[in-house]
This record gives sequence, structure tokens and C-alpha cells, in this order.
Amino acid sequence: MPVEVVPYSDDWPTQFQQVAQTLRSALAGVDIESIEHVGSTSVPGLAAKPVLDIDVIVQAESVVAAISALETVGYRHLGDLGVSGREAFVAPDAFPERHVYLCTGGTLPVRNHLAVRDVLRSRPDLRDEYAEVKVRLASDPRIDIDSYIAAKSAVLRKVLHESDLSEIEREQIWQLNNPSG
Repeated sequence: MPVEVVPYSDDWPTQFQQVAQTLRSALAGVDIESIEHVGSTSVPGLAAKPVLDIDVIVQAESVVAAISALETVGYRHLGDLGVSGREAFVAPDAFPERHVYLCTGGTLPVRNHLAVRDVLRSRPDLRDEYAEVKVRLASDPRIDIDSYIAAKSAVLRKVLHESDLSEIEREQIWQLNNPSG
């Protein structure tokens, strides 16, 4: 299946706010730290796959209650999908298209998401370089999602180098995204 990358949409922040409000309501009885818009749709001016990425951040002791609350309103829990500290969910509706993750505060997966977002928001040069790579890759009708992710890793490595993550943490992220090398 080809990868779709589209120009940045001013609708994405509004869509995120609407979903975040619904999530806050669903999680009213759960102690949440924050709900964060992450991924490429969270970076003004960045071309992206038209899918919102949302991290619901809680402390470890709230994970079970948060999973239950999200399931109660129709989110389907997929487990951690091999990423410790991050639980994935399928939304109960198709609009806006989104990935929702329940993340334990302070863990590497959430720190990675926030670091990439924050660097790309503050560095237009890296944002534009990343956009160019994404658009070029998506223009190849033969590219699949795994090849797309692997091929954009070099620019993401540059982005992470500008973050406050340690060298060890950056290597852990690199290994997670590139298990074969």
C-alpha cells in the first residue's frame, strides 16, 4: 500500500483539540499528566501522513485505569506493539484518522515523541529537510511503510541529535526504529 504524504493542514491542531477534549472526558476519573499532539501533524508547516498522533501521558499506576476508561468509550487496546511504556489504541471512529498511545510519563517512547516534535517546531531547516525526504519517499509508488520509516531515519537521527536526549537514549531509539542495523 503506498504511503500518502500531504501538505501541512491548519485543520490538524483543531482536530487534535477536539480529540483531546473527548479523551479528557473519557479519562475524567484517571490522573493524567497531559495529552500531547505529537508526530508530523503537530509541527506547523511540515508535510505529513494525514493521521494525528496523540500521546496520553500518565504515571505507571494509572495505566490500567486509563486502558479501561479508553476501552469503555470504544477504543480498542492493541497492547504495546513491542514498545515498552507505550500502549496503542484503535479509535472508535474514523475521523479524524488518528493513532492514540497511552504512554507512561518519563519513558523513552514519550520523550522521543516530544523531542522530535519540539526540535522540528524550533528548527525550520530540519523541518524542511524532513519534509523533503518524506515527500520524495511517498512519491515512489513502490514504497511500503517499513521502507518509508527506515529511509527517513537518517534525518530523524539529525533531529534527535539536536534534542536533550542522551547519546545512549538516541542509540536505543535508533535500534528500535532500525532493528537490523
